[in-house]
Amino acid sequence: MTSNKHSIIIAIDGPAGSGKSTTARLVAQRLGFIYVDTGAMYRAVTLAWLREEKPEIDIFLNNLPDISLSRDSETQEQKTLLDGVDVSNAIRTSEVTEQVSYISSLKKVREKMVSLQRNIGIDHNVVMDGRDIGTAVFPNADVKIFMIADLKKRASRRLEEIQSKGIHQVPSLDELIQQMKDRDAFDSSREIDPLKMADDALLLDTSNLSIEDQATFIIDKVKSIIL
Repeated sequence: MTSNKHSIIIAIDGPAGSGKSTTARLVAQRLGFIYVDTGAMYRAVTLAWLREEKPEIDIFLNNLPDISLSRDSETQEQKTLLDGVDVSNAIRTSEVTEQVSYISSLKKVREKMVSLQRNIGIDHNVVMDGRDIGTAVFPNADVKIFMIADLKKRASRRLEEIQSKGIHQVPSLDELIQQMKDRDAFDSSREIDPLKMADDALLLDTSNLSIEDQATFIIDKVKSIIL
């Protein structure tokens, strides 16, 4: 699928555990697009802040680390790089999860990440997931999806994701539920680019849908709008 006018942007937003990343990855694979997990970029910044032992924010922001994305040559999975080092697993720890909402709410962090995200979408057809893609990063995206799901279902999915990565410090389901409640409240109320559904986005409740069903729904919408 190609566009003669511009690159095609599919924006998928929603709270943590709603199925955004897994579904976006599959949609991108099926369409031959590039998949961009923007949440991983904010997690990488958070990891850098933690590794520097939580320096004063103004000092840290004056020397933000280099965040970049690459692809695994065999699996085509996105890899998140911090100053050139793969931190794809390190950014999924509970410690990072507890701090990422705060770090991602900072104006200078968001400005840098949004700039990187827009640059990726300039010349490529992309499926990009996050919390403000359809409202702030690409308000003119060709297709906007806002995904939601039952809180317990979301926490269960996140637990499975953490376990699948072989991370040693695995939180309990109850801990994940509380973390998600706290993050939902923080992300939805933050002053800069809060989590919210764009007026022209399509709502997709994934509570009882398989990944295949979710991907099919989005691909069908893409084809009906773009083709």
